[in-house]
Amino acid sequence: MTTADDTRSRILAAARELFAERGYAATSLSDIAAAVGLTKTAVAYHFHPKDRLASELLAPAGEDMITLLGADAGDREELVTALVSFAARHRAVIRLLLEDLAGSDDAPPGSPGEAIRTFRNEIFNRLAGPDPDGPARVRSWALLGALQWGVAQTMNLPEEEVETALLEAARAILPPAG
Repeated sequence: MTTADDTRSRILAAARELFAERGYAATSLSDIAAAVGLTKTAVAYHFHPKDRLASELLAPAGEDMITLLGADAGDREELVTALVSFAARHRAVIRLLLEDLAGSDDAPPGSPGEAIRTFRNEIFNRLAGPDPDGPARVRSWALLGALQWGVAQTMNLPEEEVETALLEAARAILPPAG
């Protein structure tokens, strides 16, 4: 017999895997229920509406986001290293973070999408520096895009391999200090 905590953990694990594989919008509560052998009603009992699942999956990444934003912004190389480590560590939810919830600049106030967009914009500002020229803006967005797609499309590779390759790519893209 499973406890409510076990059931919640199984639902979260299935949702994390399905969101990473298919994306948030393409995964239904029925899909998650089928993956854990429950009814849609049972999943909804624990997580309704579906965005409660997303919020709970994002919580550990959110704590790391706060740590990353609280770090000294003076050393961009250190920032890039920490950002790559963050992306590799949380790649199971990175697709949810960057593609599905933050894809729109009109996410409602207080939503996970707004928080993610704010994080993304703050990281961009730290990478690009104050008053960036066109090339610095392009390189900063390119670096963020490389991280997004680099983690979202390599779920089948070991985390260490992904982190090493992404760090090398990010260092090559990083705009020169202005």
